[in-house]
Parts: sequence; structure tokens; C-alpha cells
Amino acid sequence: MTDSDFKELKAIDQMVCHWLEELMHQAQELVQSHLDVQHKDGDTRNLVTNVDRENERWLDQKIRTFNPEAKIISEEGFGDHPLDMEGDVWFVDPIDGTMNFVHEHTDFAIMVALYRDGQPLLGWIADVMGNDIYHGGPAIGVQINQQQLPASPDLQLSQSILMLSGRRLVAGDYGYKTLAQKALAFRVIGSAGITFSYLLKGQVNGYFSKLMPWDVAAGRVLAESLGFIVTNLDGQALNMLSSNTVLIATDSTHHEIVTMLKG
Repeated sequence: MTDSDFKELKAIDQMVCHWLEELMHQAQELVQSHLDVQHKDGDTRNLVTNVDRENERWLDQKIRTFNPEAKIISEEGFGDHPLDMEGDVWFVDPIDGTMNFVHEHTDFAIMVALYRDGQPLLGWIADVMGNDIYHGGPAIGVQINQQQLPASPDLQLSQSILMLSGRRLVAGDYGYKTLAQKALAFRVIGSAGITFSYLLKGQVNGYFSKLMPWDVAAGRVLAESLGFIVTNLDGQALNMLSSNTVLIATDSTHHEIVTMLKG
């Protein structure tokens, strides 16, 4: 990578951090205000608010102004519907953990990611109520705010705390109960972004859930940059244009889980 390439990435990183700082402050003020809450597809557990939509419109406009040739994949439908990952592709999750946002007023995030020709380039996760932004990528490293984060220790499954999808664990979906029993312990938060923050800080060693592209895109960039393995259930590469059952873990835990689930 040339010095100019590095400077370009750092400049984009700082620009998006400034965007997220602005949105975080707005969300902090709105979190206990009256929200327009609706249900998606008649599912009372799948919420969307006026803040989700406003954040997405705002971020999409910022991205299109900065990078007009890029494609945008975003949750609430204001982006594009690309058929491939060629060129610059941005991912936007305007409020990740909307149930938490509406009912608990904590443990929700705003996420953005940039991929170039299918390769993870930069990612950003804003823990809104924690007032922290996790950001960076493989070429510039990963930071929480301005503090560089180290790689996480590589542990065996029996030594690992895992993050799981509570909804799928209760439903008895394949593999979730087994992993919960085999791991040292498991946790459920209800926000992919906040879950990724635990991974990035080394507080947990793995995450297993079905995720949409905007749920996983930013976390994948940051996790892979710190040495985590990010694949689908059978260890194959993710399809960033569709939903995936995603496994994120350090090397030993990832290998053990894939081997166990295949068996």
C-alpha cells in the first residue's frame, strides 16, 4: 500500500467518525423521547422507528455526496440493490438493536462499512450510549475512539464466552444449544454491533447468529483486522449480498466449532 493510499483510508475513516459522532449525539437526545415505532412485515419483534429511517437517509446522502459512483446496501430501503460487489460498496445499519433502542434505551449501535471490489476496507461501529466508536480496517488497524486495540487471545471453545442469538437459541435452531453447552458461558445482547464491540475488546471469543449484510459488514471488517475468522456455518466465505448464518471466532474456537457442527 502506498503512502497516499494509507492517507486516503485515514481521511475516510476520520470523515465517517465525524458523521457518527453527530448521529450519536442526536440519538442520545432522542432515546427517551416519543418515537414513531412501527412493525416490519407484521412481526411485533421486528421494529423500525423514525430515527432508523432518518439516520439512513442522512448517511446515504452523505455517502452519495462523497462517493457518487458507489453502491449502498442499507436496511430500511433507501439504498441500492446491487447484484455484485464490484467497485465501492457501502453498508449502512442506521440503528442496530432497535428493540433495545425503543424499550431499554441502551445497547444499540449505528454501523457503516466500506468494501472495495468485494474486499473489506473500513468499518465503523458506534456504541451510541457508550459514546464509543470502533473503527478502522486491515490496512490502518482498529481503534476504539483513539485507542488502538490489540488482537484477541486464541482460546479453546471450553475456555470461551460466546455471544448467541437468543431468539434462535430459544427456537432450538441447529447448533445454538450445542454451542451454549460446550462453551465456558454464553451471553445474549440483541444487537450485532454491541456484540461485536465485546469481541473487539476481547471480552468474548466468539459470536454465532443469522445476520443480514448490514448487520455483519462493519463487524466483519474490524474483527478480521484483529485476527478473528469470519465465515458462514460450514466455514465458507460470506455472501455479502444476502443473509448468512455467521460464525465469528478466534482461530482455535472457530476450527473447533466448524468441525463440531459438520460432525
